[in-house]
Parts: sequence; structure tokens; C-alpha cells
Amino acid sequence: MEHMPEKHRAHAEWTPERITAWAASTGPATAALAEAIMSARAHPALGFRSCLGLLRLTERYGTPRVEAASARALAFGACSYKSVKSILESGLDEVGLDASHTDPGPLHDNVRGGGYYT
Repeated sequence: MEHMPEKHRAHAEWTPERITAWAASTGPATAALAEAIMSARAHPALGFRSCLGLLRLTERYGTPRVEAASARALAFGACSYKSVKSILESGLDEVGLDASHTDPGPLHDNVRGGGYYT
């Protein structure tokens, strides 16, 4: 590893465990999201940049908001940096998850329901 340039050596010190531990300092949802991002890639290292971007969002939005946005992203299966950033930019992290699930949708004759497909 001594033959590598300094920046490459620093990058080689990152591991999935280190990224997850750093994300856990923000909260459990952020740690779970970081794990989901890394596990979605063929190699976990391909998700490091997205995870580091996720953690950088705490500088702008604060830890509680990033944790709430991470929880929301996990709830909707939107496990990406872009999704969390969009949630934060639109303020959806400040809307409770239950509030977004209470709308049953339109109620009229054209809604078939689950029984139609069985």
C-alpha cells in the first residue's frame, strides 16, 4: 500500500464497516440506508461515494433531518443519495410517515381493489 499515492491510500482505509459506523453516528435509519446503498452494488466500495454524500448532507440540513429523511427513504424503498437529497430539499422529512399513508386514494367505481386480481 506504500506504493500508492496519498489520496489512494486514504481511500483504501475506508471499509463498509467504517462507513456504517460513521452513518450510525447520525442514527439507525441512516446506518441502515448506508448498508442498503452498499449492498445494492456489486462491490460495496462502489457505494462509498453515495454514502459519504449522504453524510455530508448533515452539514447543510442537520443530523435530525437527515435521519428523518433516511427513515422516509427506507420506508419507500428509495435507497439512494438522490432520494434523500430530494426528500430534504422538498421538506418531506418534516412530514410524518403516517400522514403520507393515510390517504386511501380516489374512491369511485373505477377502483378495482385487490379482489379483482385473484
